[in-house]
Amino acid sequence: MSLRSILGGSNRVRKPSKKSGAKQSSSSSSSSWAASLPRRKPGIQRGKSSARDEDDDEDLFGDKLDDYGLVRALATDLNLRDTSQAILYIRGHMFSPMPEQAAGMNSTRIAEVLNYRKRLPPIVTISHIQALLSSPSAVEREIAELSRAGFVRKVVVARRGDIGETVVLATDFEQMIKDSAGLDKESKDSLTTFLKENSGTQTVKPNALRASHTEQLIRAGFLTSHHTGVTYHGSMSNMMNLYSRPEDKITLTSLETVSRQPTGSVGAVGGEGALHKAGASGSGSLGTSRLEIGATELKLAVPGNGTFLKLLSSALDHLVSLLGKSRFREAPETVLRDRWDGGIVKEEAHFAAKRSRGEFAGILPGQTRKWRQFYGLSFDWVLQEAVGSGLVEVFETRSVGRGIRAL
Repeated sequence: MSLRSILGGSNRVRKPSKKSGAKQSSSSSSSSWAASLPRRKPGIQRGKSSARDEDDDEDLFGDKLDDYGLVRALATDLNLRDTSQAILYIRGHMFSPMPEQAAGMNSTRIAEVLNYRKRLPPIVTISHIQALLSSPSAVEREIAELSRAGFVRKVVVARRGDIGETVVLATDFEQMIKDSAGLDKESKDSLTTFLKENSGTQTVKPNALRASHTEQLIRAGFLTSHHTGVTYHGSMSNMMNLYSRPEDKITLTSLETVSRQPTGSVGAVGGEGALHKAGASGSGSLGTSRLEIGATELKLAVPGNGTFLKLLSSALDHLVSLLGKSRFREAPETVLRDRWDGGIVKEEAHFAAKRSRGEFAGILPGQTRKWRQFYGLSFDWVLQEAVGSGLVEVFETRSVGRGIRAL
């Protein structure tokens, strides 16, 4: 390629060519020379070039990212080899540390954040463990073995899908029972004895505990009544519909309940009074009460599980909405991490120089949604939860690190 083709010659000053036999005056030559100059101010050109550069920055990831395969395991610590180590790792990396300087929060807000973290139950979702380790089936088998051995307790919240299936260490659950202020000594001893004798169970029979003990345990949040009949879909929120199983958010009667009934029986079509319980008009079945139609059983619960599920579901929704800002609902991990953190002030040298000069270097952590709404949830922790719940997937790009795509 020649030098002339590279330069293009657009900025050169060209003299008008002299025609043979034509005489041009000085005024005409000067006017033609002035007409050849660009009639734009330099400042306007700089403004348009800067606007073009900003558009180029916004369209930096306008194309689809290169996909060279999914990431099988998200664990970066090579010491994670079993479920028990994964549970401790997940609990230890749930929140980001409190900023030591320029937090953007006063002492009252800092105390509120720390107390909120302390009140959360020490539970971990099974899907999070499966996303952290390489083999989900091995995780299921190991959790079943640990549950039968009494090392962990599996607690399931109905109609919450994957995020409703959680595990808690047996020692932590027993410590929560001892520290509960709403239980007397007899209720604590009765529940602890029942858990030791029935290590792998998730339900409590009505006659297994005294009525007074059962009432205290329900009020304290260690037991909950689970109705095994049909589901009231009118009372289900959008958040519950998002993480519920298909049979719990489409059909009037749960397929999980109907599938266990004998073929040709009344239970195979929803049981007696199924339409009446679903909200239809009529007197229902003759001489039967609502408790007789669908049995009610007691299941183990963890106090504060609702607060944990509310925080988790809102964080997952926010992470997916951040991916929705991109054109193809995908973004590099570094970009998505910055969006989650909210563009906070960083500790690099040039950011410190900007702050010393009084220039804007970023917002403070306390002003971001990560700290105002999610109390400092770690990005890696939320990403692992989203992968385990099947909301996003992580893949290799080989150019900009790992990419994250919403499903």
